[in-house]
Amino acid sequence: MLLKEKHGDRTLPIWIGENEAMAIAYSLQGFKPPRPLTHDLLKLIIDAFQAKVTRIGIMELKNETYFAKIFIECDSRVVALDARPSDSIALALRTGSTIFVNDEIMNENGIVFPGDKSVDELKRRLRSTKPEDFGEFKFKK
Repeated sequence: MLLKEKHGDRTLPIWIGENEAMAIAYSLQGFKPPRPLTHDLLKLIIDAFQAKVTRIGIMELKNETYFAKIFIECDSRVVALDARPSDSIALALRTGSTIFVNDEIMNENGIVFPGDKSVDELKRRLRSTKPEDFGEFKFKK
């Protein structure tokens, strides 16, 4: 998964599993399964309690693993729940929530892909890129 800065040139690569990638892709493509998938069910539960996901954040990097939080507001109270980045983003896409990355994480691990000055340019290049073209990912930290 690649998270591109909204107002900048950096991209944060986060390795995720195939199932998590499918959950994200389904949401991006507007696919509605006949029965709710896990992230759809979580959204239904949040909605049933008249709560809302205010934002998600990629908050920490420990031992080459990213940690995220889902911020849920209910009855004027905000609760931060620990979660995997892939689950957080799948839920954020379903709820229209903002995705934030901790500045320190982006500063240390964000990559500027040469020639990719816009999301469209990045998408165009990624379509012709094979997974092995990325090589073995190494954290800078």
